[in-house]
Amino acid sequence: MITIVGPTASGKTRLAVDIALAFDTEIISADSRQVYKGMTLGTGKDLEDFVVRNDAGEVVKTIPCHLYDIREPGYKYSIYEYQQDFHRVYNDMLNRGKLPVLCGGSGLYVESVLRGYEMHEVPENPELRAQLEGKSLAELTEILKGYKTLHNQTDTDTAKRAIREIEIRDYYKTHAEQLTGYPAVKSLVVGIDIERELRRAKISKRLRERLDAGMVEEVRGLLDGTSGYNPVPAENLIYYGLEYKFLTLYVTGQLSYEEMVRQLEIAIHQFAKRQMTWFRGMEKRGTHIHWIDASVDPKEKVELVKNLYEQFLNDK
Repeated sequence: MITIVGPTASGKTRLAVDIALAFDTEIISADSRQVYKGMTLGTGKDLEDFVVRNDAGEVVKTIPCHLYDIREPGYKYSIYEYQQDFHRVYNDMLNRGKLPVLCGGSGLYVESVLRGYEMHEVPENPELRAQLEGKSLAELTEILKGYKTLHNQTDTDTAKRAIREIEIRDYYKTHAEQLTGYPAVKSLVVGIDIERELRRAKISKRLRERLDAGMVEEVRGLLDGTSGYNPVPAENLIYYGLEYKFLTLYVTGQLSYEEMVRQLEIAIHQFAKRQMTWFRGMEKRGTHIHWIDASVDPKEKVELVKNLYEQFLNDK
C-alpha cells in the first residue's frame, strides 16, 4: 500500500489522485468525518480533485475514492467500524489487482491500519454517564487526562464528546487493551511537509472559498432536514467539531457571522498543528514517514513517490 498523510490544506488529496492515476488504481479515505453523506463542504471532500481533465478541460477519468459517504449525517462513526470498512475495501482492491492508496488526515485512523490495532465496539455505560452528567467541560477534561495523554483536543471539544471518550477509555481499561488484532498493513508512508505560513494562508483561503460555495447553507440543510436526510439536532452536529460546531453556533444565533469565521479559522489552524503533532508522534512510535516538500512540482512529487515505492518493494 501507499499512504499519503499531511495536515489539512497541504495538498495530500491532489497527490493521492496523481499517484492513483500513475498506478491506475483507487484511493481509500482515512478521514473520520468524510464518511458522512451530505457533509461535503464542511469536511472538505474536494470532490473536484478526483476528476482528471485533459488540456481542453474535458473529463478524462474520475478516480474512485472509497469510504466517502457511507453513513447518514448524525451517526456517530467509530474507529472500530472504520477498521472493518477499511479491510473490506483493502482486500477487495488486492483481489482486483489494485494497489491501495490510503489518504487522509485522521492520524489515529491511519495508524490503526498501519499498526494493526484491535478496537472493540464500546457500548454505552449508563452508570458512568450518570456520574459524569452535570460536570463542566474543564472537569471532564481533567478526568480524561487520567486515562490518556490528550494529543487530540477534539476529544474535549464538547462535554458530550468528552463523556463518550471517557466511556471508551474506561471500557478499554477494564475490558480490553489495544491488542494486535487486524494484521498490520505494510505500506510506504509519504507525508506532505508544508511550511507553516503557507499552510496558514491556504487554510484561510480555502475556508473563505468553502463559505462562498455554500457551507452555511449545507449546515442549515442538515439542521432542518432540507438536505435530503433526517434533520440532525444541533448538539449532534456540534459533536463533529470544527466547521460543524462553529457554523451551527452561527446558524442557531449564538455567534455573529464575523465571530464565527474568526473562531473557526483559529480552530482550523490549531487542528492542523495537532495533526502534525500526531504524525511526528507516529514517527516516534516506529512509522517511517518520507516527507516531501509541498512546494515541489506535482509531476516531480509523483516521480519521487514512484522511486520511493520501488525502493520500498526492494527493501521488503
